[in-house]
Amino acid sequence: MKIRKILNNNAVIVADEGEEKIAVGSGLGFEKRKNDVINANKIEKLFVLKENEKMHQLLLRIPETHFSVAKDIMEYAENHLNTQLNDHIRVQLADHISFAIEREQNGIQLKNALLHEIKVLYKQEFDIGLWAIRHINETCGIHMPRDEAAFIALYLHTMKVKGGDIHETVRQTSMVRDMVQVIKNVLNITIDEADIAYERLVTHLQFALMRAKQFDSHVMDQEMFTMIKQKYHVSYQCAQQAAQKLSASHGIELPEEELGYITLHIERLRSF
Repeated sequence: MKIRKILNNNAVIVADEGEEKIAVGSGLGFEKRKNDVINANKIEKLFVLKENEKMHQLLLRIPETHFSVAKDIMEYAENHLNTQLNDHIRVQLADHISFAIEREQNGIQLKNALLHEIKVLYKQEFDIGLWAIRHINETCGIHMPRDEAAFIALYLHTMKVKGGDIHETVRQTSMVRDMVQVIKNVLNITIDEADIAYERLVTHLQFALMRAKQFDSHVMDQEMFTMIKQKYHVSYQCAQQAAQKLSASHGIELPEEELGYITLHIERLRSF
């Protein structure tokens, strides 16, 4: 393969079988010139240029240090999630990481309103996010907060979902947060996010939303459902109000049987 254009020390545009492609790899462009032949064994990723114009623009725009850090994070994520990042998420994540580094260097920190929910719902991705911010801090000499680990986790979770969309991931997580907030307000309690009962509630709410989206639901015996409503009437009313908030704000209806299971989780939360 011959180099058509050098983007940075780690990325070049090459001619390969009549197509222009972006080749990414450690030191690929270092001390190279146009028309130099590169070692194919050093190529880590190869993108067809006409299908990855955003990647091309990104490599031209972001500092090389940012790209190198983002590449390290993506490789770490792929190894620990045992999967491959798709090109779309790869571009989005690299762009996000670069912008986050710039914000931090300028003294701007963003709070992640979904931090507590993300820590529970996407634990593996959040742990990778924590590794990522440690790596960023050590490499760039900054102090990025845990909120950023949660932002990175959202991108990684989206990547795992077939046809995933970062906006839909945020929307789903926001719906869980809204329902939890209603429960906290109705019961007038402060919830310990490290509590196993909270973790079970949040996880169940996420799966309840997924089932509602697919027009599926947990089946509950009618006699059992009636008993739950009567015995745990405070928790059931709380579940109803959370469901009403979901319906009013997001247009999603939860079936009655689902409220029965949510009631049990709320009751457990009240008992801790």
